[in-house]
Amino acid sequence: MSVKDDENGGPATEREVIQGEIDSTADEAPKKRGAHRAPDEEDAVQVVEESQPGLGAELTALRGELDERTHDLQRVTAEYANYRKRVDRDRGAAAEQTTGAVLTALLPVLDDIDRAREHGDLVGPFASVAEQLTAATGKLGLVAFGEKGDPFDPNRHEAVAHQTSADVTEPTCVEVMRRGYTLGERLLRPAMVAVADPE
Repeated sequence: MSVKDDENGGPATEREVIQGEIDSTADEAPKKRGAHRAPDEEDAVQVVEESQPGLGAELTALRGELDERTHDLQRVTAEYANYRKRVDRDRGAAAEQTTGAVLTALLPVLDDIDRAREHGDLVGPFASVAEQLTAATGKLGLVAFGEKGDPFDPNRHEAVAHQTSADVTEPTCVEVMRRGYTLGERLLRPAMVAVADPE
């Protein structure tokens, strides 16, 4: 059995030496486990707060300020997106109103072209100009309506004469004095018609 000197200077037995090594290892184990474990964020914050007590309150205040600024940025971004949509919508409405005003001013000219066509006067160079004008207004979205035999619609037709007829089963346009026009969903002018009601 090997021996070492004990604390009192006397020889120690092997059992005492082993017991001493076990005790020494048990003391060092928690230190080694702690050395290999990386501290997480909460541990780091707790260490900072314990070392400097005023720093924890300042950190909390900074986090609150960051959240507030983030909410402000999100609100401003949403407001700007809504503003852009509103501007685009207003710009489209203004363009449609302007186009509508120009086309409304041209409607009497189109009425004259229709009358010339009905009387057979739409010939020669004038016919070419009339067709170009009609094509140009069509490209801008102008649509003519109002034909003989159309069902009468008080929202789209202006009735200037009424009569009864056995040939119709519902109020019907039997004569069109002036065509109506729409621009997209917008009614520029109702059609002026004579209406026949069933007998």
